Amino acid sequence: MPMNGITRSRTLAALVLTGAAVLSAGAQAPAIKRTILQRADLSAPGREAVLALAELPGGSEIPRHTHPGEEISYVLEGELILEIEGRPPLTLKAGDGFIIEAGKPHGGRTLGTSPVKVVGTYVIHKGQPLATPVN
Repeated sequence: MPMNGITRSRTLAALVLTGAAVLSAGAQAPAIKRTILQRADLSAPGREAVLALAELPGGSEIPRHTHPGEEISYVLEGELILEIEGRPPLTLKAGDGFIIEAGKPHGGRTLGTSPVKVVGTYVIHKGQPLATPVN
């Protein structure tokens, strides 16, 4: 079936938008990989501990998020800026530890091109998601 001018313009516009979306998706920083190493119930009713390894590619952003309990973490390798709401930004490197209160919004970014690895223990309410995005 031949296309008229309007149909041809709409088709071309759709192809351009699709191409832009694909290029944009390809240009996004690689995702943060979080591996759960251990998860166990605690003696406190309704609480569990989750031990996780977060791997962040160099040059990546850490989107703002919260946890339903405390985060107690240690930087294994690399450097990052951690921004916890209500506090000045922290520059952290391998060997540094940090604690974030339950429900406290935080995020940040890695420094340089080297990957960052952080091991964290989360003491959370059982059955809740480990992290929730914050707008």
